[in-house]
Amino acid sequence: MTSPPAPATDLRRPSVLRDFAFLRLWSGTTASGLATWALPFVLGLAVLDGSLTPGGLGVVLAFRTVGFLAAVPVSGVVADLFSRRKTVLAAGLAAAVAAPVMTLGLGRSLPLMAAAAVVAGAGQGACRPAFQALTSEVVHAENRQQANAAITLAVRGTTLAAPAVTALLATVVGVRVLLWGVGVLWLLAAALPPAGRPAAHGGRPRASFFTEFAEGVREARRHPWFLAGLGALTAVIATGYSATGVVLPMVSRDRFGSQTVLAAATTAYIVGALAGALLMARWRPRAQGWTALAGIACYGFAPLGLLLPVHPAVVVAGYALAGIGIELFNVPWFTATQREVDPAKLARVSSLDFLTSYGLAPLGLAFIAPAIDAFGAPVVLGACTLVCFLAPAAAAWAPGARSFSRGTPPSGPPQERSESASEKTSPE
Repeated sequence: MTSPPAPATDLRRPSVLRDFAFLRLWSGTTASGLATWALPFVLGLAVLDGSLTPGGLGVVLAFRTVGFLAAVPVSGVVADLFSRRKTVLAAGLAAAVAAPVMTLGLGRSLPLMAAAAVVAGAGQGACRPAFQALTSEVVHAENRQQANAAITLAVRGTTLAAPAVTALLATVVGVRVLLWGVGVLWLLAAALPPAGRPAAHGGRPRASFFTEFAEGVREARRHPWFLAGLGALTAVIATGYSATGVVLPMVSRDRFGSQTVLAAATTAYIVGALAGALLMARWRPRAQGWTALAGIACYGFAPLGLLLPVHPAVVVAGYALAGIGIELFNVPWFTATQREVDPAKLARVSSLDFLTSYGLAPLGLAFIAPAIDAFGAPVVLGACTLVCFLAPAAAAWAPGARSFSRGTPPSGPPQERSESASEKTSPE
């Protein structure tokens, strides 16, 4: 007599929201996102109460950007060679110290505030690639898309709700107390995330910083879909994002006679991004890469709505589509990077991502206004619309762009490779 067959085993892992380690990571990334967003808003309140001039605000924010751009590549190398968790801890503590130091300079010393802003920006920049790589260590491969969607939901939800909360707090406490609150958020971002797997790291540095960073660049070049997607993302941010940021307030005021369209379009973008993240938490399209690139191309509807003489509802709808599309891109993009890139070089590749896309955004903003003065808003908006549509379409032709994959497993350590194999054999 033969024994009855064993019952089928469900190899799928439980929801990432039931994973305590991920919840700690999610809480830390949420705190860092809230702190990152809150600082410029709180400094804007300082301008309103007269403790900081508009020119001083520009200086402080510019120095924060310098710190961000300087720290991103350094963090990528450090996080890969040592520990992603310790990198997050050091970055969070640095930003936590910088926030109260700003209170000492507020209304007294602009150079002190600028120096503290460099440190705050460095903490913010150092967190980005380290958090990205830490996610791949904490979350199993099957659950990473859901994890990235959950992190995005937290970031977008914070952006939607935080202005009202901060403005309400400002009626009760002063700007200095709010700056201390930003420091507390950075302390939480430093303390909450769990430890990852040390096996993915390469140990102590074998060469100079530039040599180690070049290793990350070479790893990125092994993935043509990554370079093409990064090029499309950078083009959209440097043109469409920058143009809409500059032109939307003018169109709202001059064409529609109030700032209502500005507020409605900005809110629609965030709501659309929330909807896009919710969709990607569940949906796994077969052609993930093409879906992501089609999503980011939707950003072209934002400058197109500003270009054409349309009803304000169409402008708002264009921004909602842009918000949905940006998360149709972001969630698969982060997930594919965590899946395909060599785990020992993931932070360096992620730092290249953030350095390029975020680094060119200020340049785009700086050139858009002079371009509008020289050629007119319709020409600039038309050119930005074409770039937003054509850059992702061109990226879709790159090898591996259809699925954001080279078709070969990443050359990571044994533990990571075994997870990739289990992901291929387990059911959807």
